[in-house]
Amino acid sequence: MLQISDDLKNFLNNEVLDGLDMSSEYFWSSFEEILKEFVPRNKKLLEKREIFQSQIDEWHIERKGETHNHAEYKDFLTEIDYLVEDEGDFHISTANVDPEIKTIAGPQLVVPVMNARFALNATNARWGSLYDALYGTDIISEDDGATKAGAYNPVRGDKVIAFAKKFLDTTIPLSSGSFVDVKDFIFEDHSLSMLLDDGSKTQLAQPNQYVGYINNSQDAFGLLFGNNNLHFEIQIDINHPVGQVDRAGVKDILIESAVTTIQDCEDSVAAVDGPDKTAVYRNWLGLMKGNLTATFEKNGEVMTRVLNQDRTYQSIDGTSFTLPGRSLMLVRNVGHLMTNPAVLDTNGDEVPEGILDAMFTICIAKHDLIGNSTYKNSKTGSIYIVKPKMHGPEEVQFTCDLFQAIEKVLSLEPLTVKVGIMDEERRTTVNLKECIRAAKDRVIFINTGFLDRTGDEIHTSMEMGPMVRKEEIKQQKWISAYENWNVDCGLETGFKDRAQIGKGMWPMPDEMLGMYNTKAIHPKAGANCAWVPSPTAASLHAIHYHQILVSDQQTKLAKRAKASIDDILTMPVLEDSGSLSTEEIQAELDNNAQGILGYVVRWINHGVGCSKVPDINNVGLMEDRATCRISSQHISNWLYHGLCSKGQVIETMKRMAIIVDEQNAQDANYINMAPDFASIAFSAACDLAIEGRNQPNGYTEPILHAKRLDYKA
Repeated sequence: MLQISDDLKNFLNNEVLDGLDMSSEYFWSSFEEILKEFVPRNKKLLEKREIFQSQIDEWHIERKGETHNHAEYKDFLTEIDYLVEDEGDFHISTANVDPEIKTIAGPQLVVPVMNARFALNATNARWGSLYDALYGTDIISEDDGATKAGAYNPVRGDKVIAFAKKFLDTTIPLSSGSFVDVKDFIFEDHSLSMLLDDGSKTQLAQPNQYVGYINNSQDAFGLLFGNNNLHFEIQIDINHPVGQVDRAGVKDILIESAVTTIQDCEDSVAAVDGPDKTAVYRNWLGLMKGNLTATFEKNGEVMTRVLNQDRTYQSIDGTSFTLPGRSLMLVRNVGHLMTNPAVLDTNGDEVPEGILDAMFTICIAKHDLIGNSTYKNSKTGSIYIVKPKMHGPEEVQFTCDLFQAIEKVLSLEPLTVKVGIMDEERRTTVNLKECIRAAKDRVIFINTGFLDRTGDEIHTSMEMGPMVRKEEIKQQKWISAYENWNVDCGLETGFKDRAQIGKGMWPMPDEMLGMYNTKAIHPKAGANCAWVPSPTAASLHAIHYHQILVSDQQTKLAKRAKASIDDILTMPVLEDSGSLSTEEIQAELDNNAQGILGYVVRWINHGVGCSKVPDINNVGLMEDRATCRISSQHISNWLYHGLCSKGQVIETMKRMAIIVDEQNAQDANYINMAPDFASIAFSAACDLAIEGRNQPNGYTEPILHAKRLDYKA
């Protein structure tokens, strides 16, 4: 008999099953049968990971001191079935996929679903104010008196408007003139004209880019335009403070931004027991039913956030149409490794958290499918689950089989549940085509994740030797080959106009100019979506998708030679460990240790799984378990190969703990680690660095979960 957390049991009975015509007895008995079938398979998959790692370790150990023979290494990986055979060409056949995934390229948000306010903000980020995004970030310089501090600064406002009108000129150009010179918008003969300063009229160079309008009042209306499958709305309001001083009455540009949002149960949350998992699932339920709210205080005012409504427009011919007011939501489940005490099986063992996530998130999403919601998430009747940290085709097949079993017990149509494959472990990368084949009728998403992928690269090749400095890893040829290989495999298997190819996160939420100047590389690389750290970043990154039509890029890229798997298998090993000075080694340790401590102290003490953490130079970086994994594996690798000592690592941790304490001095709830260094958080950070070599695939979860449970106890 299952032992179920009271929180989870009551939540299911009183909230989840309301409106589903299903008893709790049926739910739990069905779940128990699923556990009987899939827990043994899950264990075997994890055992296979350990076997592969031990075989690779032994291969390197036997050849220590010898020149690395790449061809021999590749043959070895094939012999042990780490590299599987290419079974031939195919195209994915996934059906009933929403256009936000199939054909609309744009920014993607990943948000901890455990935080209701953040979850709502991200879902509502389908539309964002371009003026606000520009005004509040470093996209607009503060030169010439254009400071953003204090009350509204008209000098800065003018710069924002100039930037925005240049965006209009390049995105929906006029047949003559510039949007700078437009002083009125004129409707006549079922068309839109613009009156310029010189009294002449002009139209759009491509009139079909004007899509429709929305009337808010006699003096306030919005004009909707389309470009590259995205939309934006020029908002006119002559009574608005900004509209009053604009010659055409433009107060803002509302830009379609986060087209899709991943509601995350995994890396960005800290959910270690029944109450935590209940909080995660409760917010997902609120999103699926459309009734999630978050009440908070901002600037002394109590506010309540709810989901945005859809947006209804009138077309040129007078008919009305609706655009979604919210991002299409996917949900990221936990991977295959971790278990959770929220439910114990008949033997008293914790159940695999990934299986628990699948059962609950799919059951909850059924409310959306059968109409138990204020709003509709999927218009095509699909449930989208992103699955992380899978190692190779067998693990993908396991996920698909699990989804099929859950569909059956929940009376869902076969293939209702779609899967996003996160390409963030080396065995998945090198076998990506076969991973896609295993899910060819369910897959809607592949992406690259540099940080987890690098953590796995370091751990897999731990015995090979010390790795180059962390920043230099990004310059190694395996990284560019990995990024290209992911796109190549997606295009080769028919992802164009059928599924998403994604790219990773911009980690610096305050460095928006840097993002704007560099992140165009992702749509240019053929990625339908790329992760951004905030709704504001989504509105700014959306500009790139107006500049670059991803489907055209994919057509071009499909003709190039496929990336080299030999380059992917070229490990970022330091050729001469003696080339690093004592100062360089210490600086690397300082950087890694400070990042680990800054993240872990919030994870352990506050249950915060993802947050903006100041780095050693006080630059705010988005940190989650993936960033922690690479930093801890890097220290472990250098420690193992003698570039530093255990005593040096602990001494570094103590010095960096003092810095982290200082960086959090303004937080009244923060608990200092210094001067006694006896806290659970400090010991967790040290264990991650010192014991990292012994952690399964270098994952941080086992230590973090255990230490968080200790702290809660």
